[in-house]
Amino acid sequence: MSANGLSTRIQQFLDSHALARTPSPFHRLGQQMQDILGDGGILKEVVQPGEGPPVPRDSSVSIHFSGFLEYSDRPFETTSHLKYPRMMKLGRDVTLCGLELGILTMRKGEYSRFLFLPEYAYGAMGCPPLIPPVATVLYEVQVLDFLDSAEVDEFFAMSPEEQNTAPLSMLLNVVDTERSFGNRCFNHSRFEDAKDRYKQAVTLLGNRKAEDEEEKRSILAGQLPIYLNLSLTQLRLDRPLKALEYGHKALKIDPNNTKALFRCGQTLQGLFGQRERAVLQDVC
Repeated sequence: MSANGLSTRIQQFLDSHALARTPSPFHRLGQQMQDILGDGGILKEVVQPGEGPPVPRDSSVSIHFSGFLEYSDRPFETTSHLKYPRMMKLGRDVTLCGLELGILTMRKGEYSRFLFLPEYAYGAMGCPPLIPPVATVLYEVQVLDFLDSAEVDEFFAMSPEEQNTAPLSMLLNVVDTERSFGNRCFNHSRFEDAKDRYKQAVTLLGNRKAEDEEEKRSILAGQLPIYLNLSLTQLRLDRPLKALEYGHKALKIDPNNTKALFRCGQTLQGLFGQRERAVLQDVC
C-alpha cells in the first residue's frame, strides 16, 4: 500500500494512463508548425527567416543540418562539426525525400526546423542501427548558400558539337556559375577544388569557336577574370611558375590590367625570394 492509500500496482496503472494522455515532444512541437504539403507529412517552423528567392529545384546547396529522434537531444547525423559544408546537388546528394522538399521552401540564410513522418524520412524499415522502424524525425536546417546549376547540368548533357552551337549567353552563364563555385571553394581555403572549377570554366571558353569579332571579345572578357583567379589560386598552392603562367595569359588579353601586373610582380618577388634563400642556405 502506498502513502496515499492506493496499491502500488493501481498507482502504476494510473501513472501510465496519465503518461499516455500527455502529448509527446514531437506532437507538441508539431502543433506550432506549418504543414507545407497539406498531408501532415512535413511540418515546418521558421526560426530565423532568410532573404531572396527560395532555393531552386536543380540547385546545389550548402547547408548545416542536424537530425534527431524523439526523446534524444543528441543528433544521429550532423554537419555542425564542419566549418564549411560542401555543396550538395539536390536530387543527387540529398537523399532524404523530406529534407529535399523542405530545403526547396527555404531561402538563403534561413534557419528552420522540420518534422518528417516516416514516409518522408526513413520509411517503415528505418535505417538500423541508428533509425528505428516507422520513426518520425526532427531536422534543424540552415541554408548557408546555394547556386542554381540547372543550366550547367543541361549544358554538360550536350555533345561537344551542341555545346559549341549553343547560344553564347548560355555558355557565359555556365562559366559564371562554375566560377562562382570556384570562388566559394577559394573562400573556404579549398584551393585544389577552386583550381579545378576555374580550369573547367576557362576550358569551356577556350573550346568555343567564335563566330565573329564581337563573340571573340566576349570570350576573352570572360577568360580574363578566370586567369586572374587561377593565378592567385596557384600562388595559394605554392606553385609560383603556374601562377606566373596564368598572369601572363591575363596580360595577353589586357596588357594594362592592374591585377594581372600586380599578380605577376607578386609572383616574381616570391620566386626571387626563394632563390635568394636557396643561395644563403648553400653558403651557410
